[in-house]
Amino acid sequence: MSVSFSRRTLARLLGASAAAASLPNLARAGSSPASSRENGSGTLTPPPAGDSRSFPAGFLWGSATASYQVEGAVHEDGRGPTIWDTFSHTPGKVANGDTGDVADDFYHLYKSDIAMMKDMGLKSFRFSVAWSRIFPTPTMTSNGTPNQKGIDFYKRLVDAVLEAGIAPYCTLFHWDLPQSLQDQGGWQNRQTTQVFADYAGFVAKHLGDRVKHYMTLNEMRSFVELGYGNGIHAPGLKLNRKDLAQVSHYAVLAHGLGVQAIRANTPAGTLVGLADNATACTPVYDAPEHVAAAHKAMRQENAMFLSPILDGHYDALYLKRMGADAPVFTPADMKAIGSPLDFVGLNVYPASYVRAASNEAGYEMVPEPSTAPRMASPWLYVGPEALYWTPKIVNDLWHPKAIYITENGASSDDRLTPDGQILDTDRTMFLRNYLLNLQRGIAEGVPVKGYFCWSFLDNYEWADGYGKRFGIVYVDFATQKRTPKLSAKFYKATIARNSVA
Repeated sequence: MSVSFSRRTLARLLGASAAAASLPNLARAGSSPASSRENGSGTLTPPPAGDSRSFPAGFLWGSATASYQVEGAVHEDGRGPTIWDTFSHTPGKVANGDTGDVADDFYHLYKSDIAMMKDMGLKSFRFSVAWSRIFPTPTMTSNGTPNQKGIDFYKRLVDAVLEAGIAPYCTLFHWDLPQSLQDQGGWQNRQTTQVFADYAGFVAKHLGDRVKHYMTLNEMRSFVELGYGNGIHAPGLKLNRKDLAQVSHYAVLAHGLGVQAIRANTPAGTLVGLADNATACTPVYDAPEHVAAAHKAMRQENAMFLSPILDGHYDALYLKRMGADAPVFTPADMKAIGSPLDFVGLNVYPASYVRAASNEAGYEMVPEPSTAPRMASPWLYVGPEALYWTPKIVNDLWHPKAIYITENGASSDDRLTPDGQILDTDRTMFLRNYLLNLQRGIAEGVPVKGYFCWSFLDNYEWADGYGKRFGIVYVDFATQKRTPKLSAKFYKATIARNSVA
């Protein structure tokens, strides 16, 4: 397999896209110089009022991880097998034959990792629960007997996060579907949506006295299209256009039923959302016709996932284009899918450039030039203005109560220097320029309340194995030694100042 593909390779790879979109990139970002500096003693001084790099008071700076990518301990304390255990142990599916059997050993090292988060000044930590740690072998009729050791692990984890003064943000599904469900059809089986909701409600009930923010599913587009469309992710299937559209529908239905289940099992004041890698529709430049085109594209290019969740219905043009391949759904489905949210989480990486066009959609996607800058992952073109336009357009179209950037980060070809440092100036550049664009949008009134850097640790990057490093903390996977990178120091300084360093 080609390891140039990743979990965020989107609908341009597949015929199921609403508008046969490609994921382009250009660059357009601007900012004024920083005015906050370290004094002679190394103490950070606050930026002056009106500094264009500053974020609002109380802005939530965080980092994100996912269960299979960091936990390891796949055979411990009653955890059941998942589709990623099966897929990663299948020869030829993952670069270098890497598996998540050990990963970052976060299952055993979480306390020291959380201590590092505290030292860095993080205000929040986004983690995911491994479904098969809670219910090892669910079926389509029941999740079965809960695994108390799995429940206890996540309680200990959350307690350690809270003790560090960090707010826990819990994702209920980050791609590690129990293998027992896949054996019965997985996301092709409508009943998975209800079993997921039951599991989500159970977890929320048991963590609800500790966790106040939940996300249902992470990146539906990725696990549907990469796992069931082109087969480069688990479970490795290649469905036809119609069947893939139905799987997409079951994913958004699971989200909606999950929202309802979480609300039914948690105290008042619990906030529920999702983490979606919406196609980051970005005008080729800031002109009225291209900005209007990007707004049209945002709804159409996300017509399978984010749009029906926030609109409560499928877009007519999407259904027209899909024709006989459109998903089968009921009014009750759409009511659940459109369940009101307390926040929208956006995972933002490359920009998808859009220009105005005189076609039925009113826009066209602009492909990346061969010389477009990108990071170590071939798919990760550098387009910092995506972090301005994506939340801005989402806010313009749907007016969510709050927005979080639930993932943003970059892979780099990290190498230790002779004195043991990782001077990842490229990742630092990436983060700085994206954050400056985010700050621009917030200053204009876009209600972004927090930012989760992907990722805190180098981890298991799905089909790329351990070859693509996204962490701001370097992990020696042979020894599990952690080393903060230059980007971690940049992020720590940014958090301390509440202003882009």
